This record gives sequence, C-alpha cells and structure tokens, in this order.
Amino acid sequence: WQSNVGKMVALTSAAGLLALLQEDDVELKHYALQQLNLVVDSFWAEISDQVEKLEILSEDEAFPFRKLASLVTAKVYYNLGELDQSLTFALGAAEELDINSTSQFVTIVIEQAIDLYTRNQQQGVASDARLAAIVDRMFTRCQDSNAYHEVLGLALETQRLDILEKVIRGAKEPHKLLKHTIDIVMTLVTSPPFRAAVLDVVVRLLQQLGDPDASSLCQCAVLLNRVDIVLDVILQLLQADKYALALQLAFDICDGAPQAFVLELQGQLAGSEAAQGDHADALQRLSAVLGGEVSLAMNLEFLSRNNHADIGLLTATKDANPRNPVCHSATVLSNAIMHAGTTSDAFLRAQRDWLSKATHWAKFSAVAGLGVIHQGHVAQARTVLAPYLPKDSGAGSPYEKGGSLYALGLIFANHGKAEVAYLQGQLRTGAAAGDSHNGQVVQHGAALGLGLAAMGTQNNDVYEQLKNVLYTDSAVAGEAAGIAMGLTLLGSGSDAALTDMLQYARDTQHEKIIRGLGLGMALVCLGTQSGADALIEKLLSDHDALLRVAGCHVLAMAYASTSQNGVIRKLLHLAVSDVSDEVRRAAVAALGFILSRTPEQVPGVVSLLCESFNPHVRYGACLALGIACAGTGLKDAVALIEPMTQDSSAIVRQGALVALALIMMQQQNQHPKVESTRRLFQKVIGDKHEDLLAKFGAIYAQGIMEAGGRNVTISLSRDHGHLDSQAAVGLLLFTQFWYWFPMGHCLALALRPSAIVGVTSDLRLPVVNIECAAPASLYAYPKPAEAVKEKSKEKIATAVLSITTRSKKLAGNKDKEKEKPKEDEPAPMAVDATPVPEAPTHTLANPCRVLPEQLAKLTLTGRFVPVRGGPLHTGVTVLTDQQPGADAQYITVALPGGIAEEEAAPPPDFEFNVALENE
Repeated sequence: WQSNVGKMVALTSAAGLLALLQEDDVELKHYALQQLNLVVDSFWAEISDQVEKLEILSEDEAFPFRKLASLVTAKVYYNLGELDQSLTFALGAAEELDINSTSQFVTIVIEQAIDLYTRNQQQGVASDARLAAIVDRMFTRCQDSNAYHEVLGLALETQRLDILEKVIRGAKEPHKLLKHTIDIVMTLVTSPPFRAAVLDVVVRLLQQLGDPDASSLCQCAVLLNRVDIVLDVILQLLQADKYALALQLAFDICDGAPQAFVLELQGQLAGSEAAQGDHADALQRLSAVLGGEVSLAMNLEFLSRNNHADIGLLTATKDANPRNPVCHSATVLSNAIMHAGTTSDAFLRAQRDWLSKATHWAKFSAVAGLGVIHQGHVAQARTVLAPYLPKDSGAGSPYEKGGSLYALGLIFANHGKAEVAYLQGQLRTGAAAGDSHNGQVVQHGAALGLGLAAMGTQNNDVYEQLKNVLYTDSAVAGEAAGIAMGLTLLGSGSDAALTDMLQYARDTQHEKIIRGLGLGMALVCLGTQSGADALIEKLLSDHDALLRVAGCHVLAMAYASTSQNGVIRKLLHLAVSDVSDEVRRAAVAALGFILSRTPEQVPGVVSLLCESFNPHVRYGACLALGIACAGTGLKDAVALIEPMTQDSSAIVRQGALVALALIMMQQQNQHPKVESTRRLFQKVIGDKHEDLLAKFGAIYAQGIMEAGGRNVTISLSRDHGHLDSQAAVGLLLFTQFWYWFPMGHCLALALRPSAIVGVTSDLRLPVVNIECAAPASLYAYPKPAEAVKEKSKEKIATAVLSITTRSKKLAGNKDKEKEKPKEDEPAPMAVDATPVPEAPTHTLANPCRVLPEQLAKLTLTGRFVPVRGGPLHTGVTVLTDQQPGADAQYITVALPGGIAEEEAAPPPDFEFNVALENE
C-alpha cells in the first residue's frame, strides 16, 4: 500500500493548483506557484487557459512572490511558442531565473536576451535594466568558470568594451587573449568605428603589460593607421638594445602595411632625434628595409638562383600553335607568369622572330610581360625597358610605349615612390597627344603603371591627374584611369572619391569606363566591411548590369577573407536570381574572396552551382574554387573541377583549367593529381580540334602552375591569418582577363615566394642548415616534362625477293656463332638491382624553397635562431647569433643597407724592367 502512495497522489490535472491562485492566503498562492513551476512543462496547455491569473500576480507590486509568477508565465508562453512574450516575463523573474540551468527553456531565453541586447547596442538604443542584468550575470558566470574566450566573444558581440578590458586584465595569459582578440576583430567585427574602438583598447592594454608584444602592438597600429605607435616601439627597442627585433618588425611592416603608412614612418624615423645620434646607422638600415629594397633584392636573388621553369613546355606550346594569334598571346602571358621575378628572358631571346609577329595590343601585352619577369628588379628597371620606353624624339610604336609603362608599374608595384613622378610625366605626355588613338594607348599603359606604382599612397595629386584623364571620356584611357584611381586610394574608403566615381559611371556611355570604375570602387573599399554597405546597396539595386557587377566586386573586396554569412547569402541570391549572366558570374566568383580564410568550406558552398545550367555560373564557380583554394591542393575542390575540364562549354573548360592550376600550385610530387594535371594541360594544348578559349586557358594554366620558376604560391591570407591586400588586388584584376588579356599579368601581384630567407641583423645571409623530417624526394622540384613523341606514319611494305631473304638468314646464323661465349669463359656476375632506401630526413640550406605542408617538419639547427622564436614561417626571418664571437660563413649577396663584402687587397708594388721583358 505504501509503495503505491506516489502513484495515488500523482497529478493528472493542474486545475487544483490553479484554483489555489484564487485564495486570499499568500502562502497558498506561493505553494501553488511553486508546484506549477515544477509541472508547467507537462500541463502548459491547461495552464494557458488561465494565464491571465498568472499575469495579474506577476504585475501586482504588493505580491511578494511576483517574480516566481513571472517565471511560470514565461514558461507557459515559451511552450506556446511566443518567445518574445516569454522573454518579457523572464526579465521580470530576475534572480528566480536560474541561468546556470541547462534546460532548453533557460538556454532559449538567454539566447533571446543576448540577441535583443546586441541589437540594441548596435543600434544605439538603451536597453532595459533587467535585460542588462541578465547579460551581466552571463558575463559573471563565464568569468567564474574561466571561460575567457566565451566572455571575449560575448563582450565583442554586445559591444561591451568595459567587460572586454576587465576579462583581459583578469586572464592568466593576457598576451594570448589579446592575440585572439585581434584575430576576432579582423574577421568578425564589421563596423569600422567599433573595430577601431576595440583596437584602441587592445593597444592600451598591450602598452600597460610588463613585457608588451611588440609584433602585436605594431599590427594594431597598422590597422589603426597610427604611425606614432610604431615609431615609439622601434625607438624603445633600439634603446633597449633589441635592434634585431626592430629589424624583424620593419620586414613585417614592409610586407603588410600600406605604402602610405610606410612612407610616413620612413619620414618620421628620418626626422627623429635618434637619427642624429648613436642609432643613426641602425635607423638607416631600418629605413632601407621599410622601403622594400632589401626584401625585393632577397626575393630576386632567391628566384633567379632557384629558377626551375621548364622552357621546353613553352617551346612545345609555340610549336603546336605557331600561327594562331590567341595562342600567341596566351604563350607570352604564360611565359611571363612562369618566369615571374626570375629576370630570365631566355625564351623571349630564343624566339625573337616568333615574338616579332605580335602586333597592336598583342605587342602591348608582350612588352608588359617584361614587367612580370623583372618584378622587383627596381635597380635595373629603366635599363631593361629602355628599348621600349617613350623617347624624346617620339619614335617607336605606341603599343610598345604603353606596354613598357605598364611593365614599369608591375616592377615597382607597391614600392614605386621613385617612379611616380616619371609616370605622371608620361601620362601628361600622352594626354598632350589629344584624342588620337596612339595617345590613348600610351595613356592606358601610363595610367595602369602609375596606379600600380602609387598603390595605397593616397596621393591626392595622382588621383586628380587620373581623374582628369577619366573626364576626357576616352574609352581606352578612361578604363585604365578608373582602375588606377582605385589603386591609388586602395582601402581608404574615401566617400568623396566613391561619389565621384559612381556619378561618372552613371553618366558615361562607355562600357569599358564603367567596368574600370567598378573595379576602382572595389579597390577603394578593400577591407572596409560595413563601411561599404551603403555603396553596395546602391550598386546592386541599379538597373545597369555593369554597375551590379561592380557591386559584386565591392562586396568581394570589402568583405574579403571574412566568411560573413550575410554576404554569402546575398551573393548566392544574386547568383541564381539576377537576369544578367555577367552579374551571376561575378557574384559566384566573389565567393572565393569571401571564403578565402576557410577554403575547405568552398566546395560545399559551390557544389550545386557547379551543376548549374548556366555556363557563366559554372565558370564563376571554377574561379571561386581557384581563388579560395589556391596553393592548397584541396582534394574536394579538385574533384569538383575535374569534370568541368570536359564541360560542353569552352568558357567553362577555360575557367576549370585555370582554377585547377591555381589549386595545384606548389604541391608535393606525391599528390595524386599533380602529374595528371600537367598531362591534361599538354593534351589540350596539343589537340588541334580543341576550342581556342579552352586552349588559351590551358596555356595560361601551364604558366600558373610553373609560376616563378616553380618557387611561388598564392594565398589571400598571410601567415598571421589576416588579409594580404596586394594578393587581393592581383586576384581581382586577374579575373578581368575575361575582357582584357593584358590584365592577366596582374596575377603577378598575388605571387609570393614560398621560401625561408634567414638574415642577420647586419643584413647578411648566414650559412645555416634547416633539417626537414621527410625524404628529399617528397618536396623536390618536379622533373621537366617529356616531349610528346609524334607517331610516325606507317610505311608501305616493299617487295622482298626470296634470294635476299635466304642471304640475310645465312648471314644472321654466322653472326650468332661469333657471339656465342666460349665454354671456358666465366659467366658474368649478377648485379644486385635492389634500390638503396632514401634517407628519412634531409637538410636545406639558407635560403631555401619550402612547400606549405613542409613547414611543420622544419627545424633550424646550429648557432643561429629566429629572433622572435616559435616555428619557422615563409618570408624573411631575422636570426640572432648564439655565438657572436666565433667565425661564421655568409652567402655573398649584395643587399641594400647591408655590410659590403671586403675587396681583395691590391698586389704589392714592383718595378717594370724593359730589358728583362725583351729577353
């Protein structure tokens, strides 16, 4: 009987408890509320009929248990699916709401509360004090459980800088938390003002730490455009006798900061008091490093010494398509990318007669290719291009002149302070030619070269001069001027410039100018995120399809490498709904820029688009995969692209071949698709029945896969995970080869040497060994491609007389008898053909080529160690000597600002005796 008591008293209805709510006794009401709180999830349907009673009690200020009544009411509305009403009453429950509970009700209510609080904070609306109290309780809960990353994310989402500062100060490892904060800010915070506010807090906290992280501090300063912070850091390091670390920071700033920032920093270093004191020599070297001369010289030295480009591929391509002008242009373009930065023009010199067949714009592209081949060769740029640069006499082809000026910009890209004045003069000279076509061609090249040289300088004089060229309404010169204006104001987000460019794009009738201005606006908005939202809405809602294409480009640049879900949804909607094929193609390709930080997600996003009925969408999917997955060898991406290399549309095959080359750059020899990809390119190039568009893609792709003598790769993210602005510019302009083949040269801007270069504080390259825990063949250069053997034609069998057959048979028998070994002659010894096993490790010498997968297996051995510690990374690494007094060996390389090698001593004096000479 006693065991059945529980079953006998089990509730089958909440009617009795609801009846108690009508009693006058407060304790009875309290009891009823307590029981209802326990059973509300089971009897919510019955309780909802009398929810008004609960609401009356929750609003009765004289009732001492009104908070409990609010909690029960909130649960009723939660079960009814009225989440807004549920949150309203949950706020009234105050401490009765147990935020530590793991129930679904509590979880949903807290999510609703945080979402509402976040919206209010972002819109500048004051929140209910009760709502703020729940959020504060969540902060306390996470902080008490040492869940610092959760608190950090919640503080940034709700824009609570006070909580952000509090949690970082209270963390056990504030340095790591600050680095994590910087990463989150650059990827998830889309509001420029709030991002700047967060970075200000991070800078202040870094400066207040006992041993501040100089690298993180300079990184924030670059993002905030605060030259004074970097200047203070460098001067403090010099005073603390940490010159090597200051040198490493200079290399990092040169590699990642805008050109305007670097130029201002150079000026302030030169004007500082330390420049006149004991640190004058050190500051002079730092200035040389910041200017890019040292980095460019190192890259040039590495690429020229380690050039493994297979010229045989180019020769075979030329021979397979000797007379076709499209294939001629593609081969010139492929040669330029294949030898980018190597200064090797052996193929061009060997094929002068074939190259001389280029005319008009093909000649423009051929000369511009010299700028790619000699990229970074700033010391000899004018000498190399002297035969083609404009002369005072005015002689020469306008296409050669324009191409050479474009080439000059490619050589000095992002480091062109010394050439800006010269290119401005050439642009004025071209404008003086009036409306003639020849003058417009020169202006086209000069404008592109000027934009590349002045990239990111925010030079207002250059911008105004380019704008004047634009206002001449010349289609040829205006397109280049629009692009160059964007390059000059790269990432500035200038409202005035964007207004001018948008207005003129709507006024002009030239499609080329609209496209150029669309690219220019995208470049101005690089990295601005929500700051470009107003412009994006204007462009995407315009009736002109070319301006909607520009809107897609602006989205790609403004939110590059952020993986923002809202932007992805917007682009996918455009890809399937817009009436223009060009807009659809641009929208899908833009996904590659947005998702470049997480390339493994791209195949899943575009998999259905790869099967679209529209060839332009399929082409865009190829580009998206190629851009986001460049240099990764991602198998899922290759699996999506391979079927499209056999697509029925030639444009899709072209995009698939180019994208495949981008993905397979710098992959190890054991990758299952490396050899098959190279054979595929050769097959398409040699197929006489293949469409020209597909052939162009295969020839160009062949150069991309062998880019930089097989020593460079492409990535939109740097080693620290942030956006590589120059790579973003290069890839965006590269996609325009669809309209204009010479834009394919801009891919060189995205190429980065996959090399480790170790230097000492005096800018010398020491002889050091880097151990790799893998066999040498795994990461070796691929073997040169074998020439495709042509099948010889079968000859008709000739008649043979019977007497001839008998004579040959008799002669053969005699030869066999002569060849028989003698009986006493010993048989030859058997040779053991067992292959010798390869060593499991190998040693690399400084500087050395390394593949992305190889970095994790490298260990630096010997007396030199990285000044910053940690694992090795590609690029320039400053090394410190652990045995400064001992002799060391160095590699002889002439670097700007480095210690000059001592010349050999002259021979001793002697007397010349004529008599002895005559004997």
